[in-house]
Amino acid sequence: MQSIPIKDVTEPELTTRFIRDQVSAPEQTSVERLLAGIRPWLPWVHLAMFLVFLAVLVVPVYLPESPEQATFLDDGRVLANYLLWGVWFPLVFFSVVVTGRSWCGFLCPMGAAAEAANRRGLQWATPAWIRWPGTPIISFVVITILGQTTGVRDHPEAALEVFGGTFVLAILVGWLWGRNKRVWCRHLCPIGLLLGVFARLGAVQLSPRMRKAGSDRLTEKTICPTYIDLPRKQAARHCIECLRCILPGHKAGLAVSFRRPGRELESIRHHQPDGWEVLFIFLGAGIALGGFLWLVLPFYDTWRQSVGTWFIEQGQYWIGEPGPAWLMSVHPERREVFRWLDFLMIAGTMVSVMVLSALILGLASLASASLARRFGGNCKTPQAMIQIGYSQAPVALMALMIGLATELFTPFLGLGMTHTQVNHVKVAMIVLGLLWSLWLAWKILGGLGVKRGRLVSILPTALGSTAMAAAWWIAVL
Repeated sequence: MQSIPIKDVTEPELTTRFIRDQVSAPEQTSVERLLAGIRPWLPWVHLAMFLVFLAVLVVPVYLPESPEQATFLDDGRVLANYLLWGVWFPLVFFSVVVTGRSWCGFLCPMGAAAEAANRRGLQWATPAWIRWPGTPIISFVVITILGQTTGVRDHPEAALEVFGGTFVLAILVGWLWGRNKRVWCRHLCPIGLLLGVFARLGAVQLSPRMRKAGSDRLTEKTICPTYIDLPRKQAARHCIECLRCILPGHKAGLAVSFRRPGRELESIRHHQPDGWEVLFIFLGAGIALGGFLWLVLPFYDTWRQSVGTWFIEQGQYWIGEPGPAWLMSVHPERREVFRWLDFLMIAGTMVSVMVLSALILGLASLASASLARRFGGNCKTPQAMIQIGYSQAPVALMALMIGLATELFTPFLGLGMTHTQVNHVKVAMIVLGLLWSLWLAWKILGGLGVKRGRLVSILPTALGSTAMAAAWWIAVL
């Protein structure tokens, strides 16, 4: 799949007019001066975040086991787990809708460490297998499965392995490849593509002051650490908001403005729609969903028993042996020991749900695209399918926020809310994501030139969004 070049001569005018209408010149200048003033302090922020990151990951491994009734107010291990899954993940997801990938440029110690290593490293040319658009999808899938089989949300050793190992890998990649760039952030970070897709929903917009003709492209000849050709920038996906392109008082660089959340996806035809991104939305939401469904599916234990019995009948007794601790959860002191059977069943269930999710959402988008074409759509069906596929982003975002940020709702219980009331909050978030997805689908279809018949055209993708919301409802509620 390749990025779809969108030729629309009105887009520069629309962007310029939108910046002018939303933020006056003095306001733009003051915001940009503020951001430019923050830039020299970022290395110190990154250092502080590294120390916090190190403490949250390393210290809990050496603390005594937590009592069953321990809370984050009286136990170090529980506190670290809460900071990781109740503070860090929710803040990253919430911030991406407001400020885009500001986490990556402002706070993430991994990307900063990778770039620091790059300045002193070998600076080899980035190989083609890293630059392949499918690489970040594979990275996300592998880390998601590993996190599930090792119990990353329950065991501090697993959190140290997954996040600490990722940190070391980021530094190694930075030391080996690229020249004054963040190869890790652009191509390999497991959540980079996730945040990049959702950054398109963000309210902060960085746009060229003087736009050049042509679409987004990867280039070495830029100050941007993620290879963005700044004068041709159209999409928020790869922008980590490192602030190097903010040059107050100059015609060069990017201008800061504010937009309605989701505006970029509403007019995705002007912002470099990419089939690989849409494939990631379909696959990423599915693999994460599978990580929760195996815990609640009533027939999972039946499948597990049947598969285990078959292997034993074939004389394959290794299936009942515990695997290596780096690959699966082996914690007898906590009454949790995964065997090869558990590893294969969990990974198999996650991959199966991922494939099924991609098929359902893909077919739904294809059906809506075909109907849109029939009712006067102004682009070919494959291109329309990709654009409509972006409408699944909000429901996937809300679902991932509820699923991955497992400790987000702990304080609600501490404040006296019941589990039923907390579940109502989760339902409201899923419904909000679903409604937002339907709104995006409606706007995208309008952008495709569908007027008469838009209500009919939206039905398949609406059913896909509803199926995703319902599946997550089952998984987390």
